[in-house]
Amino acid sequence: MSQENNYRIKYQTIEVGTLDIHLKTLKDKQQFFDKDDIAQKLGISSAQWPIFGILWEAGEVLANLMLTYEIEGKRILELGCGLALASMVLNLRGANITATDYHPEVASFLKYNSLLNSKKDIPYFQASWDDKVSIVEKFDVIIGSDVLYERTHVNLLSSFIELYANEKCEIIIIDPARGNHNAFCRKMETFGFSSRNEKPITDYLPKAFKGKILYLNR
Repeated sequence: MSQENNYRIKYQTIEVGTLDIHLKTLKDKQQFFDKDDIAQKLGISSAQWPIFGILWEAGEVLANLMLTYEIEGKRILELGCGLALASMVLNLRGANITATDYHPEVASFLKYNSLLNSKKDIPYFQASWDDKVSIVEKFDVIIGSDVLYERTHVNLLSSFIELYANEKCEIIIIDPARGNHNAFCRKMETFGFSSRNEKPITDYLPKAFKGKILYLNR
C-alpha cells in the first residue's frame, strides 16, 4: 500500500486469459480526495468519488470478453471506463481503443496504468453523459460495464451513446442485474438498435456472476 495525495492506493495484477494486467487502484471504497472541490463541482459526491478506482466484477467480465472480440478495422470506445481494464486488454491487442469517463482522477490513473502495461498510451476524453455535442469522431463499437446502476442513467446513457455511435454500430454492455437493462434496451430501440442478451461464462471469478451481456446492433 502507498499514499498518493491524500488517498491510499495499491497495486494489483489481474489475470485476463493469458495476459497479466498490472493496475494501480484505490486501496478500498473509503478513499476520498477532492482538491479544490473539482469533483464536487462536477456533481460527484464523496460516496461516489472512489467508485472509479475500484476493480468491479463487471469490469473483469468485459475485459475477458474483449480477449477474443474481433477488432480489425473497428474504432472502439469504452464509456464510464473507470480503471479501464477492458481498454488495457484491447490496447495490448493493438485495437483502436479510446476511453472516456467523467471523474477528474480517471485520466491520471489511465495514463499511468496504460504505460505500465504497454508502450502505447490509450486516448482519453473526459465527458458528461449530459453532453449534447460530441467532441471526438464517432465509433463503430461502444463498450461498458456496470453503467446502468441508476434508473436515471437510462435516458442519459442512451443519448450519450447515440451522440458517439456511427450509423452502423455495436454496443456491448455488461450489466450486473441492477434491473435497468430492459428500459435501456427499449430506449435504444428508438435509435434503431435491436438487442439481445446472454449469460457470460465466468469461471475465472471467485463466485457466480448474476448479470448479463447486453448486445445491441444497428
